[in-house]
Amino acid sequence: MTDAFDPRTAAIVIVTFNRAQLLARALESVGRMDPKPGRVVVVDNASSDDTASVVERFQSELDTELVSRRLDENTGGAGGFSEGMKTAYALGSEWIWLMDDDVEVLPDGLARMGVWAPRFRHVQGRRYDYDGSEFYWQYRVSTALGIPIPFAPAGFDESGYREMNSGCFEGMFIHRSLVKRIGLPDPRFFIYWDDTIYGYLASRYEPCVIVDEFVLQRTRSIKQWDMGTRHLNASSDMYRYYIMRNRGIMSHYYRAHGDYRPLAFALGTAATFAKELIRLGFVERKITRRGWSNLWTGMRDGLALSRDRSFEIMAPLED
Repeated sequence: MTDAFDPRTAAIVIVTFNRAQLLARALESVGRMDPKPGRVVVVDNASSDDTASVVERFQSELDTELVSRRLDENTGGAGGFSEGMKTAYALGSEWIWLMDDDVEVLPDGLARMGVWAPRFRHVQGRRYDYDGSEFYWQYRVSTALGIPIPFAPAGFDESGYREMNSGCFEGMFIHRSLVKRIGLPDPRFFIYWDDTIYGYLASRYEPCVIVDEFVLQRTRSIKQWDMGTRHLNASSDMYRYYIMRNRGIMSHYYRAHGDYRPLAFALGTAATFAKELIRLGFVERKITRRGWSNLWTGMRDGLALSRDRSFEIMAPLED
């Protein structure tokens, strides 16, 4: 790409669920941005708090168009980002910037991302953690194993970027031309691995990069195990189920693109199971019967999904 970046062609997509106060902070940060995006799309995953009133307030306060989509049921992050991307795409946005409700956008965040827009169609910026520390995101995935590579270098050279073959919906900045070729994020993931697969698909078409630009700040504290550069965050029993179950969906995407290696992928599934046990023991300091059970149930359901011959991956978008 060579065209100069116009911030008015960008849309920020925020997915929220029952975190009205965090959503308000996110929208306040949009108000401080310079430059600002052309529009903001808020996807409300059927919240039961006062999220609707927060959205209504900012529709009149922001000097940027705010489009609201309230879903009839909670479709998880995957469903929310799928609907948000669909909305932004239908409205004609050239660039779509995805994020959760528990971050603030740094004032010059869009300008920093826009610097890379003429060169790449899929860009991932960096994020400060809640305490101001630099968050390390595992941007490389072993396709054979289907898991992140934990020792991928954290530093950057003089180029200011590193190529990635994954994605993260907390900060994914993607061009509509690439969205058209991939299709929408798969809402069947509900939560977890959805952005990993979407980034994998993007990297099959275009060089995708994480850049040495801090553009987001987390606004919610998460219990974690500090391992130096890397951290292991606390999770939940629901997450543990989907972490295992969704590997069945992942296998279909890898299979469709000729990258599925059954034995290696099974090893990656075992490694994922072990990692979740470590998370239970060292981060949350509890190994409950429910947590253990959700891992087993998720793995069982994932195996059944992987064997479902009627499963079809998401299709590219039409004009």
